[in-house]
Amino acid sequence: MFLWKRFFPFSTVLFFSVALAFFSFTSCGDSDSNVSFDHGVASGDSLSDRVILWTRATPPESRGTVEVTVEVATDAEFTNLVGGPVTTTTTAEQDYTIKVDFEGLSAGTVYYYRFRSDGVTSQTGRTKTLPQGDVSSVRLAVFSCASYASGYFNVYAHARDADVDAVLHLGDYIYEYDTEGLSLANSEEIVRNLPADNDIEILTLDDYRKRYALYRSNSRLQELHAAHPFITIWDDHEVADNSYKDGASNHNEGEGDFETRKMAALQAYYEWMPIRENTQGREAAYRSFSFGNLVDIHMLETRLVARDKQLNYEDYFTQDGIDVQRLQMDMQSQTLLGSTQLDWLLEQLTDSAATWQVLGQQSLMGRMNLPAELLVHLENPSSQLALDVLELTGIKARVLRGDPSLTQDELGRINTVLPYNLDAWDGYPAEREVVLGAAYSADKNLVVLAGDTHNGWANNLKDARGNRVGVEFAGPGVTSGGIEAVLGLSEAFAAPFSQAVETLIDDLVYSNASDRGYMVVSFTPREARSEWIYVDTVKHPEFSEKTSASKMLKVLPGADNRKLVPVGN
Repeated sequence: MFLWKRFFPFSTVLFFSVALAFFSFTSCGDSDSNVSFDHGVASGDSLSDRVILWTRATPPESRGTVEVTVEVATDAEFTNLVGGPVTTTTTAEQDYTIKVDFEGLSAGTVYYYRFRSDGVTSQTGRTKTLPQGDVSSVRLAVFSCASYASGYFNVYAHARDADVDAVLHLGDYIYEYDTEGLSLANSEEIVRNLPADNDIEILTLDDYRKRYALYRSNSRLQELHAAHPFITIWDDHEVADNSYKDGASNHNEGEGDFETRKMAALQAYYEWMPIRENTQGREAAYRSFSFGNLVDIHMLETRLVARDKQLNYEDYFTQDGIDVQRLQMDMQSQTLLGSTQLDWLLEQLTDSAATWQVLGQQSLMGRMNLPAELLVHLENPSSQLALDVLELTGIKARVLRGDPSLTQDELGRINTVLPYNLDAWDGYPAEREVVLGAAYSADKNLVVLAGDTHNGWANNLKDARGNRVGVEFAGPGVTSGGIEAVLGLSEAFAAPFSQAVETLIDDLVYSNASDRGYMVVSFTPREARSEWIYVDTVKHPEFSEKTSASKMLKVLPGADNRKLVPVGN
């Protein structure tokens, strides 16, 4: 179905073929047992000496308490148990989910784990602790945006056997819409309907729990969780589309109190995800992970703690166009991280001695400025878009060549630019400047990872003075349609559109406007690189890797090298 040898030599493939035999999704035990492990197993938030281990112990009908034991071993046969079994209990109050913070592990070590209850044994999971000291390489698989109704989880299936140390999921792990709402809100083609008992816009704790149960019943997602430890952060759809600190665009007065909905969504998230809860509260999910002296990953929360409501271009349209001065003034006061999280991040960046500083977060940080006249098309897509994009790209190409025949009108069309997405960091430029300024002043090698847009992107990151600070790798969606769906781009026009956007946006190095997939981001002391991996379809469960769309870019450490170059240069 896909290319095993893309990631592995033969010996590694053989190892995983044997190991994955233990990831069978049938529980063992007495057929009359009162418990089953229908939603798989998972691990996450690994540290050097511990890891969160997760499962759900499902009784055939509600009962008071379920006792579950977790075993951890250094081998898949469980002949060498570590730390002794840990026994805990769960009830309907936790939706029968189990989370154990298993301690006493060794750094940089692969472990296997399983759960037992009422004579039933779960499938086996594989996890790995974080390394310490001198580290030669780190590899991460990076995902975002998995709408169940928009396609099959082929991307998860492809990544199951990837040679990575951890999976980073940057949000939109679930979607809150019902089938009709998804189609109307996002111009999405519906590939598979939600089950009849789950086809609602989720609002309550029970609703969110049921949606997670649907996702975690999927065998491809279960297999990915069983194969690798996860590091996760939510985006907006885990609560409601375009969430901010006290509301969301997909929440209205008829849907009750937003705070109640938000806290219900977060409770379900913490119940169903292998994440360690922050002592500062459920909303404050920002935290750091250290891979020895090579990589520090700082996971940011950019939705619910402090984000101000997104600005909307419709509020700045005038008879003469867009009131740019008022818009730019209002943008400067917009808050995304908030002072507490921002201070924490600056301290992490300043104190870290790791070669690479990585921000794991949701939104594009690069300056995605387009000619202002195109923003009308983005608000109201029409057939004129293609013509205007091609015309403006031609003008910009002449600018780059230094064409002396350019008119003032042509230069004005190209130089009058505005951000295309005010929901991203472009809509919160003051805090972005603080983060970039801190990284530059501290002489850090900054790599930003982003999701949310459903498309693949790569940006050079510069501060307002033009200093090169770092790079951004942004991943495509697992299933969710991207800008091609919103703008109604034909398959034939998607590639030329991507090339045109790369020309029009100064710091944009790469874009893919049509394909679904994920990134494998790898780090060594000599370079950081991203490989964009795509599948040929998510509309059918049978798929193959779309190698013609793959892309690889890298950046070297050091102030003189903080820009993206093709792999091979």
